[in-house]
Parts: sequence; structure tokens; C-alpha cells
Amino acid sequence: MRPDEINCRQALLKLAIAEIGVKERSGKNDGARVEEYLAVAGLKRGDPYCAAFISYLFKQEGFTQPRTGWSPALFPVSRLARSALPANILGIYFPELKRIAHVGMIERMDGNWCVSIEGNTSLQGGREGEGVFRRRRHIRTIYRIADWVRAGRRTE
Repeated sequence: MRPDEINCRQALLKLAIAEIGVKERSGKNDGARVEEYLAVAGLKRGDPYCAAFISYLFKQEGFTQPRTGWSPALFPVSRLARSALPANILGIYFPELKRIAHVGMIERMDGNWCVSIEGNTSLQGGREGEGVFRRRRHIRTIYRIADWVRAGRRTE
């Protein structure tokens, strides 16, 4: 990795880590900070925000993309990655929905475990939670990984 890419990944993770502990106001995908995430993706209060959280982080770091609240949209073929690099995006597939329905930002690998930072989750898991948390997921539970840092467009 180039030094600028390493620095960018570190900056994205620093932003994500600073969001850990953000909680919804009433448990209905609301609250001042959650609504900031939603706004970046053009969503309204009450909408699921795991993908909007990712879009918010990239916007804060000066990227023009992604800007979506639709988790499957974070995994176009051109962005798919084989490695779980820091600041890559993980996608969790939900068979009942037949699609990726939850996403998070990879912080680091710990053996066969991926440590991630995720919005709209909880410590217990699931795709509907009450805030931003650090999670540990076994690598086998991750359906896709996307890299929006490499070859990403920053506005600077």
C-alpha cells in the first residue's frame, strides 16, 4: 500500500472509532447524529442507517463516493476485494431477504475474526440495533468485502 492510502485508511478508522457509542434517541433509527448519517445518503428519520453510516464516514474524509443507504450498493463488482484491509467494507448476507442487508467498516483482523465498526447494530448482533458499536464477526459470516479507499475519489 502507498503511504497516502495507509494514511487514508487510518483516518477513516479514526473517524469510525470516534462514533462508537452513538445511540439512537428512541430506538427508532433517530437522534441528531443518526439523522446526520441518514442525511448523507438522502434518507429520512426512521430509515435503516448501516450503509448511510459508511457513506457518512467517507464523506467526512473527503470522498465523493459512496453516498447510499442501500447496503447492496456498496458492493459493485468494481469495488469487490479479497482481503479484509482496514477501512474496507464488510457485507452480511441475510438469506430471508436474499441480499446483503447489513454492512460495517473493518477495523482489523484477529485470526479468523474480523473486528468491525458498525452503525444500526447492537452488541447482541442483528441488522437493526440501537447505535454504533464495535463488533467481532467470524470471517465465515462475511459475504462480501468492498474497497472504497483504493482508487477512490477524494474531493481535496
